[in-house]
Amino acid sequence: MRIRSGDNVLVIAGKEKGKSGRVDRQLTKGNRVVVEGVNFITRHVKPRPGVRQSGRIQQEAPIHISNVVLICNKCNQPTKPKIVFLDTGARVRSCPKCQEVIDDAR
Repeated sequence: MRIRSGDNVLVIAGKEKGKSGRVDRQLTKGNRVVVEGVNFITRHVKPRPGVRQSGRIQQEAPIHISNVVLICNKCNQPTKPKIVFLDTGARVRSCPKCQEVIDDAR
């Protein structure tokens, strides 16, 4: 996956189209990511003594990786990152619009 935890992304499809946020975690098995502040669902939970109360809680649900696009740190434009190799042999992601190396926000 070319989108990693800590990246800023823009949602390009679905009911949350146009919203942006930071990737909280990625679920590689289903090709999904959880984005902060996007795709809230309401869960009804039963009480567990000493752990939590009963009620309705809101939490972010995962969305498919194809419905988000990476936002470049330098030019703040949505972009599909390209893989480039540095002189040191390191494999990094690069913005094709501004040619800037996208740093890992981990």
